[in-house]
Amino acid sequence: MWALLRSILVQEREYSESIADLVETTQQSVVYCVLVLSLVGLAWVTASHPGDLLLRTMPIMLLLLGLGALVLKMVQRHQFFLSQIVWQAGLMGCIALGYLLFEMPQISLLLIFLPLTGMVTMGLGFALAIEGCVFGLVFFLGRYGAPPLSSLDSALVLVGSLGSGALGWAATNAMLTLTEWAMTSFHQARVNVAEARRQREELLETQEDLLQANRELARLSQRLKMMTQIAEEARRVKEEFVANVSHELRTPLNMVIGFCEVIAESPRVYGNLPPALLADIAAIKRNGQHLISLVNDVLDLSQIDAGRMALSKEWTTLQEIVESSVEAVKALFVSKGLFIKTELPDEEIPVFCDRTRIREVLLNLLSNAGRFTVTGGVTISAKESQGGITVSVSDTGPGISQEDLKRLFEPFQQLDNSIRRKGGSGLGLSISKRFVELHDGNMWVESELGKGTTFYFSLPRTTLADSEADTPRAMRWINPYFQYEKPIRRSKAPSLVVIPRYVLLEKGSALKRLFDRYMDGVEAVTASSAEAALDMLKESPAQALVVNRYDFQDEALPAQLFQLPFDAPLIECWVPGQDEPARRLGVVRYLTKPITRAELFQAIDQVGHEVNTILVVDDQPEMLQLIGRMLVSSEKTFTVVRAKNALNALALLKSRKPDLMILDLIMPELDGFYVLQQKAQDEVIRDIPVIVISANDPTGAPILSDNLSVHRSAGFSARELLACVRAITGILVPEAPPDGQVREAGSAG
Repeated sequence: MWALLRSILVQEREYSESIADLVETTQQSVVYCVLVLSLVGLAWVTASHPGDLLLRTMPIMLLLLGLGALVLKMVQRHQFFLSQIVWQAGLMGCIALGYLLFEMPQISLLLIFLPLTGMVTMGLGFALAIEGCVFGLVFFLGRYGAPPLSSLDSALVLVGSLGSGALGWAATNAMLTLTEWAMTSFHQARVNVAEARRQREELLETQEDLLQANRELARLSQRLKMMTQIAEEARRVKEEFVANVSHELRTPLNMVIGFCEVIAESPRVYGNLPPALLADIAAIKRNGQHLISLVNDVLDLSQIDAGRMALSKEWTTLQEIVESSVEAVKALFVSKGLFIKTELPDEEIPVFCDRTRIREVLLNLLSNAGRFTVTGGVTISAKESQGGITVSVSDTGPGISQEDLKRLFEPFQQLDNSIRRKGGSGLGLSISKRFVELHDGNMWVESELGKGTTFYFSLPRTTLADSEADTPRAMRWINPYFQYEKPIRRSKAPSLVVIPRYVLLEKGSALKRLFDRYMDGVEAVTASSAEAALDMLKESPAQALVVNRYDFQDEALPAQLFQLPFDAPLIECWVPGQDEPARRLGVVRYLTKPITRAELFQAIDQVGHEVNTILVVDDQPEMLQLIGRMLVSSEKTFTVVRAKNALNALALLKSRKPDLMILDLIMPELDGFYVLQQKAQDEVIRDIPVIVISANDPTGAPILSDNLSVHRSAGFSARELLACVRAITGILVPEAPPDGQVREAGSAG
């Protein structure tokens, strides 16, 4: 036990207290058992042999009791090793004393149990030490005892002590092994629990990170959807704008250029025109042609972006396209003293392409090279490869920097101011690259400052079988398998817009005012009876019949309203009328700012008796002045009394007793509600009528209707029911908007 205790205390400090308690309990139990058995044995010996044996047993009893008390005290102090030394030494002393006092060799046999107790309490090492002490004591008693211990008794003690020690070792070894296993398992379990706790914490952290990542992903996904919609809408608007503007500009530009050509080429038609006017006309024509060229480029670019650019492919030869392009720009090169040469194979290179578009590509490259090349010229070459045909246009111009090469093919990009001086819109290269890509080809450029520029474009090699898969241009208009191409020009015919229609069933106008105020783009018609509402629904379909139950509180709706024409739904709600706030406050009228003179005089007429003196209560001097001016401007003469706060108003009510009080509800400190409450408790001024004027619109209160029911004669399918539930809960319990998205909510009042 001591070895186990020491090993555990070294390895597991947190178990020291528990193990110490275990050792303490074990040693106390052994001490108590030995004391009880010893005292019982001594008492039995004394009782069976009366006489002088009592005097012999008393010292031994006292010695045992003292020894037990001392050892128990030491055990309580956790002096385990020292207490066992004292205990074993004391027991040996008591046995030796009993042997000498009683002169009975049988007492020496008690030494047999000492190694057993030592083994149980302190382990094998301590038991072997006790065994050695027993051997020494037996040797002492065998030689110096009175009478000397016989050889037989000595042998019995020695063999018995060895046997008891072995028995104790066998008994405690299994227990110690089991305890070590248990402690090892417990320690491993604690390690596993700690590891599981750590893994659980990591899992929770990972789960939280995953949830956070999912939330961020959802936000980003929502934002991406929104940005995609915005981008798609912007692209659509841009396409429509470019298409419409381009087409709208072409017609007047053609008119301008046409008339300029007639004037410039046939001036006699218009009589004698001064040369200055002809020069101006030529300038107008030149700039008009430049402008229409720009419009054509913009339109081509927009058509390519929209995917509406149709290619008219046909078989031709590369030599034919190059020759026609060179012929078109030869005058430019000759005028600048530049050479233009072609390096093409002798054999014709067949290509299946849109001849016009590829010719435009070459014309654009040659025109750019001719404009920017000062000396030297341009070389056009072509070579065939297994993948297709590569055409290059090389010039001896100034070259392009690496930074400018990155944005060379972007629309409306002009590399420097020199381009503006030499003309160009910045669309030619971008459109040329798109034309080549429409042919499943590619375009790129290689250039270095001071060493010229080379543009390359490639066209895929097409066989006859591949070309047969492409339909000729004329077939596009008669082949029924081709998809319809939406016209670029917007129709001039006015589009028919169907406005949602609602039929409102109410006796007042509260629901109609809500529809007119908060629902844009709808038609709301009012019916005061169920029959009139049914007639309106039969005349024209409606989105729904909306019934204001406030006007039909004590009436049951007719059965015909639950079988509406065109399967229109029946929606019931509760919208108080204009007189509801006045009824709740106990006043004549509830007017909402701003008010007009007509509204004010109409409210005064509803008082029911002649009004001469009017008390106006408002904390704003300007409002007091305004209402006073309105009352003074009346044909009838009113006496106007003014009060700026609630206390002043109550005092004037009692002293002047006006015929009418016009009251503002919202005032600092004591408000209009306090005035109404105090007025209702005073019998003298209780019957004075009140007109409330407030900036708070009761129809815009947060709680306008506490119930909403929908009835449909045809019933709801599962999809419709869930869609309604989703829509209603989305309004009543709105979700948090993603980052960057602002949810606009209308507010009333």
